[in-house]
Amino acid sequence: MDFSAIIPALPGLADGLWMTLKLMALGVLGGVVLGTLLALLRLSPNRLLASFAATYVNYFRSIPLLLVITWFYFAVPFILRWITGEDTPVGAFASCLVAFVMFEAAYFCEIVRAGIQAIPRGQMGAASALGMSYAQSMRLIILPQAFRKMTPLLLQQSIILFQDTSLVYTVGLMDFLNAARSRGDIIGQAHEFLIFAGLVYFTLSFAASQLVKHLQKRLAV
Repeated sequence: MDFSAIIPALPGLADGLWMTLKLMALGVLGGVVLGTLLALLRLSPNRLLASFAATYVNYFRSIPLLLVITWFYFAVPFILRWITGEDTPVGAFASCLVAFVMFEAAYFCEIVRAGIQAIPRGQMGAASALGMSYAQSMRLIILPQAFRKMTPLLLQQSIILFQDTSLVYTVGLMDFLNAARSRGDIIGQAHEFLIFAGLVYFTLSFAASQLVKHLQKRLAV
């Protein structure tokens, strides 16, 4: 084992890590926004809206992420061509980001829904008694408390997404793992680079999991 070749390759590996972190951050942001909207639809008294949200969640939670990534990679350009009538270059990054947002929204939806249902119903009644609308009650009273309770779960799902970003190798996107694998193959040291990549994934994921445990203890108090 010779790990000396990793040091000259660090700039390229750093670019791959930046791609991975960017995908994760944007995927989490978009997934939380879409997941919150889906959670509100699932809790809606309108049965049609609730059924639509439930179908969305159950569908995306029943198929593998790898399938979603490859499907959106081919589907997004086709949809844009159908809407605009022109061939619009999308690229692997945009299609992967759409896939992550759509897929993770199903999981974030259930986290947000559980967080909202954990808030005592009396608080919604009290907000209504004060003259607040449903939207105001959710925005000012319910959601801030719910997000505080579900922060550890949101972070835990973000860690899972960080690990799942390695699946973008299927569409040729140069994330951290793909960059390490490619560099190792070029210089004939694939094992060393894959071991290094595994250590980086472990270090970041373990540090984030410790942060989650710390937050759980603080929120419990």
